[in-house]
Amino acid sequence: MTALDPDDHTVDELTEELDDVDDEEELTSVLEAERAGQDRTTAREAIRDRLEEIGSDLEGIEEGTETEGEYEETKEDVGDEAEGEEASEAESTDGDEADAADDEVDDDLSHPTRDKRHVRALADGEYADMWVFCETQGGELLEVSKEMLGKARELMDQFAEDYGDEERVVAFLMGDDCEGLAEECIAYGADVAVYHDDRRLDRFLHKPYTEISAHMARGEGTVESTDWRDYDKPRYVLFPATNNGRDLSAKVQAELDSGLASDCSDLFIEENEVSNPVKTGEPGVKKTFEKVLHMKRPDFSGFEYSTILCLDNPGREFHPQGCSVIPGSFEPMEPDYDREGLVVEHDMELDDDWFRVEISEYDQLEAGIDLTGHDVIVCLGRGIADDPTEGMELGLDLVDAFENAELGITRGIVTSSYQFEGHVEEYSKEERQIGETGQVVAPDLYIAAGVSGAVQHKVGMDESDTIVAINTDTDARIRDFSDYFVEGDLFEVVPRLTEAVESGETALEPEAVADGGGDDD
Repeated sequence: MTALDPDDHTVDELTEELDDVDDEEELTSVLEAERAGQDRTTAREAIRDRLEEIGSDLEGIEEGTETEGEYEETKEDVGDEAEGEEASEAESTDGDEADAADDEVDDDLSHPTRDKRHVRALADGEYADMWVFCETQGGELLEVSKEMLGKARELMDQFAEDYGDEERVVAFLMGDDCEGLAEECIAYGADVAVYHDDRRLDRFLHKPYTEISAHMARGEGTVESTDWRDYDKPRYVLFPATNNGRDLSAKVQAELDSGLASDCSDLFIEENEVSNPVKTGEPGVKKTFEKVLHMKRPDFSGFEYSTILCLDNPGREFHPQGCSVIPGSFEPMEPDYDREGLVVEHDMELDDDWFRVEISEYDQLEAGIDLTGHDVIVCLGRGIADDPTEGMELGLDLVDAFENAELGITRGIVTSSYQFEGHVEEYSKEERQIGETGQVVAPDLYIAAGVSGAVQHKVGMDESDTIVAINTDTDARIRDFSDYFVEGDLFEVVPRLTEAVESGETALEPEAVADGGGDDD
């Protein structure tokens, strides 16, 4: 029996007790006792850390694994919440210890933060505000940027009400002559807009965009560009789930030593209680995490949703809590161009080596079709197979009957060998595809005619307010997630529906739409 019995202490208590132990032999005995007893990963790490602090040679001391063994021993005790998440072996440093660790950084590391000991605010850091990456294109804010700003405004207003802390919405962006866009971010809900202006940033480039974003988030730069904040890193950060946004989000979150939930469609903030020993530090203990961003996303089946949480490990904090947001998931707020806010120009030297790749010549592609932002979407599926041209024309007639509608199609049409005659052929292109590999829409009314409801398609339209399906097959999958199901042939139902809309009989009421033909199931 050692003088210090680890079984008598929680991990935090044990860590404090170890500060008074300077004898290598005693510490080794404590480590052996821990292995023979509860064998807590975080406890073993604390003992090894203390051994290292007093100058012991750790060679030969078993490092163990982060979660293997411990998880198997404790899952039965804590239930299904104890999921096999990996614990970081990062060491907690602050104050003078952090400064000393900074001096030990290996300059040869391509990613120095892999040496977790030198990361500022690894534990007990200060985090605040919700940051939003506002992607631009052609000198304008993308619509999804405005959508995220609106959602961030809503979340942080509720945050202030729930916690009594008024934290800000911070837009960050970069480009060529983008100060005006930063000011526009204020109008769409941001309290602060941080921008980096450089003619070379007119196009998205992986390296400089990542370096600038991480530099901004860490609060690095001149006093003039950073004196508006006094925290280590953002509490939350949102990126758009666009091609560029997905790329940037993964790189920036890695640079900031945190995680990422991708392709989210809903967000909310509340506390969360967990008993996973990887997160609490020991089995049988519950811990409440406050101000947790719950990030909801479609799972791989497309028929269920998962909520992703970014929770800290003992002695290791994961901030910002970050995600990418599916375009069309939220409504932008009405812009208020008289709204007051702070616009900050970010200062940073950009390495010429980051711009080694130069685009000397390019062709401008057509803008394509943007299906988002419409009140009504009419989507056609394989049900038009009996007469593809007529089916497409009927769909277009229904679109024309509404004031703000657009036509979408399923992947089944894109990959089919249907023969279309005349002008309707242009509506069969991939640019109109809705689904997992196409566009994601969330209109007030979604009319699916001849659509079976494959999971990949559901991902692209499930956030629609009202879904009306027209199908001859009452067992079609789409019936399971439609608000109204019309059993009938689209070639008969769609013309009657178009006539009803044109005459004003439906008044855009889904009940009337469902009465357009067949049985209302």
